[in-house]
Amino acid sequence: MVRVIADDDVDRLLDLDALLGVVADAFRAQRDGAVERPDRPHFPIGTGLDPEDADRALGTGLAMPAYVHGAATYATKVASVHEENPDRGLPTVHAQILVADAATGEPRALVAGGRVTNARTGCIGGLAVAHLARSPVTLATFGAGTQARWQTRAIAAATEVDAVAVYSPSDSKHECATDLDAELDADVRAAESPTDALDGANAVVTATTSTEPVFDAADCPDGAVVVAVGAYTPEMQELDAETVGRADRLYADVPEEAVETGDLAGRRSVEELRPFADAFDAETVPPEELVVVKSVGSAVLDAATADWLLERAADRDTGTDVSL
Repeated sequence: MVRVIADDDVDRLLDLDALLGVVADAFRAQRDGAVERPDRPHFPIGTGLDPEDADRALGTGLAMPAYVHGAATYATKVASVHEENPDRGLPTVHAQILVADAATGEPRALVAGGRVTNARTGCIGGLAVAHLARSPVTLATFGAGTQARWQTRAIAAATEVDAVAVYSPSDSKHECATDLDAELDADVRAAESPTDALDGANAVVTATTSTEPVFDAADCPDGAVVVAVGAYTPEMQELDAETVGRADRLYADVPEEAVETGDLAGRRSVEELRPFADAFDAETVPPEELVVVKSVGSAVLDAATADWLLERAADRDTGTDVSL
């Protein structure tokens, strides 16, 4: 039997406080080489479907397998990114995770992957700010979509947040700020400009699909922690060259992939990037240092989260068992 864990089930099972520890352990295992994480292909999809431009791809497909040594299961996530989906009233990212028994290869579960992806990615910001930024936190969130909300939630779950300024060039920032203000024990407002958002911030998170910098380095306060999670291709970019150049410390979840993104390509070498696990296993960062954490996402987090969710689902009898 295979357990189907639908999105509503994932919602009931998720606990950000607990998931932060799961994600931290997964990053430690990745740093220490105790994982299997094959290269993840990403490829254009939907080519030939646009009647006005047959050569245009409508989205990007990704396949992300991984295994954490010693875990009872391994997982493969199949995901897609369609940047025009919000105009259709659909999520930008769709994902499904197939979980199999590590000892026998038997299928164990099919998990709705969208909320898993958003929550485990949010935990990257949560861990980074909790371990690298001064507390209490004044946060500038760039982006007003689903991931921007999860980053802000996870940061608030991981550490004390006094205030949040949400900036997006669209009016969506107002709805996002209103929703988060009702949800979090913090003062959340919509910022009218990038400069306004950065005023007084000691932590910054960028969660956009931008292809150009979302703020000017001159406006970024000294001693801030900047967590950039949006750009994962050479064409995408959230940080300008000066911000990257100013960074006293640079962490990356997958250094060899992060260095090829538009944020870092040609600006820093892979040898200059510290493994992200060092951010929460290292000594305290001096308060005057500008720190940049660059994330491209790792399938190891999906595998660890799915294994954790499957155990919780069994304990709580959550999900639906089906026969293949």
